[in-house]
Amino acid sequence: MIGNGPPAREAGPARERRPEAAPAGGTQGVPPALARCVAVEPAKFAAAYWGKAPLLSRAAELPNRAGFTDLLSPADADDLLSRRGLRAPFLRVARAGQLVPTGRYTGGGGAGAEIGDQVLDERVLELYAEGATLVLQGLHRNWPPLIDLTRELSRTLGQPLQVNAYLTPPANQGFATHYDTHDVFVLQVDGHKHWRVHEPVLPDPLERQPWGGRADEVSAVAEGPPALDVVLGPGDALYLPRGWLHSAQAQDESTLHLTVGVRALTRYTLVETLLDLAAEDRRLRAPLPFGVDVADANQIEPELTETVEALREWLLRADPTAVADRLRARAWPASRPAPIRPLAQAAVLAALDVDTRLVPRDGLYWQLEPENRAAPGSPGRITLRLFDRTITFPAQCALAVRSFLAGGVTRVGDLPGLDDDADRLVLARRLLREAVAVPAA
Repeated sequence: MIGNGPPAREAGPARERRPEAAPAGGTQGVPPALARCVAVEPAKFAAAYWGKAPLLSRAAELPNRAGFTDLLSPADADDLLSRRGLRAPFLRVARAGQLVPTGRYTGGGGAGAEIGDQVLDERVLELYAEGATLVLQGLHRNWPPLIDLTRELSRTLGQPLQVNAYLTPPANQGFATHYDTHDVFVLQVDGHKHWRVHEPVLPDPLERQPWGGRADEVSAVAEGPPALDVVLGPGDALYLPRGWLHSAQAQDESTLHLTVGVRALTRYTLVETLLDLAAEDRRLRAPLPFGVDVADANQIEPELTETVEALREWLLRADPTAVADRLRARAWPASRPAPIRPLAQAAVLAALDVDTRLVPRDGLYWQLEPENRAAPGSPGRITLRLFDRTITFPAQCALAVRSFLAGGVTRVGDLPGLDDDADRLVLARRLLREAVAVPAA
């Protein structure tokens, strides 16, 4: 479970998950991050719009009266483009619907920074002045306000997120009409942009079904009347489910908007996971008959029938725990927990005592599995599964680890179930070193 979000169901008797505290801030229980993106209550958004229909939210309807400049302003974008040693993976440039080759705007950064894919501000200026759109990518990894926003919103939605920023010169358009394979929240930061939104040609597309494979259908639908024709101004927000066609053109001024992309976990994700696990079934690993003509439907038909029957029998025996384990390994690494400060963390380790107060790292997914004995009479161990690794502790630490992760104890000297303060300090150091715990604010 992830910290400070809605409660999740227990994974089963073999695992425990952290009970959740109510989110701080907001009004009438609305999570602040979601409230910044949609002007309806979460229950209504989930029932009427999530994955179903676009939602336009005007600035006057949203609680962020100052708009979105606190998340990323034009001046912040200039700073990223000029003073932060930005590298090519974090910038794309588009012009007339086509991506500009990275070699047009990257190069070495001078003495001591000869890496050849750094963004060159002079080249960026040239392209932008010619009408190109600049796309700052992966801002959920390198810009603090957006790191915080996406962590909180991801916790609310239960899905991995990514954030890009689009800077478009006046009267220009970076991309032709297209659809995304992920939901997006569009947050208009600066300027005005004209959006035209059309019904999907392929509802709920998967990542393996990009719009380029249906370019002719997309173009044909884009010529018809839009489902939504609107100009977004500063502070406005627009939610678009995956698959909805859209294009956006800057008006008589430069524009900046953010897109928060939701990397959907779908039922097809479950199908892929089940098929991976189905490789354990010997009938499904069996070879096709010797000399079979795979182009002959009559020869394939009996093999298909037997395969479907074997798969059906296997699916009826599928273990939900095994499926959940595979999904965890796939989903958890896609959403990183809150950043830690390595130097400050090391300083706390060096000065740790029984009065030090620690809290679980915000946004950390975890599962705590109960005592496991390798052999009769051997010391038991408990297992803590995280997004990127597994940690084991002596069984006598179970109550202390569980209480700490559940938010029930912050002072090191109050960790329960251990014999003395020396053991408590050993456990606290381990939690700090593994970045499970951080200093309390």
